[in-house]
Amino acid sequence: MLARLKAFAAKHPRLAAWIALATGMVIILIIAARDVGLLWNQWAFLILATIGLAGLCVWIIGWEAHDDASAASE
Repeated sequence: MLARLKAFAAKHPRLAAWIALATGMVIILIIAARDVGLLWNQWAFLILATIGLAGLCVWIIGWEAHDDASAASE
């Protein structure tokens, strides 16, 4: 099981980072907002927005990694 996860992360590093970051961010969101009294559609929107934000974070971090790789090849 762990070997399959490592192989997936090695084959798709950005997707694995997105999944891991989104999972952690959603858990933190649920813990922080559990007593707020949100409706189900508000929860759904916040969770989807959090997943999207995690994807944007991974994408922006990927810019920096791409810049480092191109600078190293010059």
